[in-house]
Amino acid sequence: MTEILLLAAGLIAGTLNSLAGGGSFVLFPALLAAGVPPVIANASNTYASLPGYMSGAAGFWKDIVKHRDKLLPYTAIALIFGFVGAELLLHVSNEAFGKIVPWLMLFAVLLFAFGGRINAFIARRAGAARGMKIAGTVAIYALLAALCVYGGFFNAGLGILLLAFLALAGLPDIHAMNGLKSWISSAVALIAVVRFALSGSIDWYHGSFALVGATIGGYVAARLSHRVPTLWLRVLVIIYASGLTVWFFWQAYGAA
Repeated sequence: MTEILLLAAGLIAGTLNSLAGGGSFVLFPALLAAGVPPVIANASNTYASLPGYMSGAAGFWKDIVKHRDKLLPYTAIALIFGFVGAELLLHVSNEAFGKIVPWLMLFAVLLFAFGGRINAFIARRAGAARGMKIAGTVAIYALLAALCVYGGFFNAGLGILLLAFLALAGLPDIHAMNGLKSWISSAVALIAVVRFALSGSIDWYHGSFALVGATIGGYVAARLSHRVPTLWLRVLVIIYASGLTVWFFWQAYGAA
């Protein structure tokens, strides 16, 4: 039953990631429910999500290469600071991570719920900032570094953060933004998975069931995406994730 649960959770997570985002809200708690310790569940969630990021980047490759000048610096920052985030996770105990998770979940839920408005606001400010040169290159790269540390530490909500970053960086094309988002997410997840694997922090058995489900779900959802009302999916994800966040807070602090 555990394996079936993880496969089903992977299918749902992959579907959500392709259509509306928020797959980690399903996959991470499913791994916890399977008895995987919190830190290892988080690392295994990153491992299970990696193929979806890569396939997304491949699907947007024609849009990505239009901005090939950004690939080298973005990839280097993603690898370096994604590794830093993964390293930070490995120095946190399961007990401490259990206390941190509710706050990370709350942050991710808020990003998921209001990400569109945040991105639109930043895009407007970025348009004005380009003329006045408010946001310098160093500041932009420093922001990306901080986001990659977050992504290496905790995967949920990274895509929305990266879309906001790319809007601030001045990219006007949503397809290129989605492609670069997937590319950066792939680099962060890849280096994090390598670090987690070297430390023995991935539950390969349970994580692989989730990975298979997520890969299948993501592919099928991408093929059928034009038939699915993503607005309703987003609403359901927000309701589910909000309830889940309350539950995490109760588990972490209810006894205090």
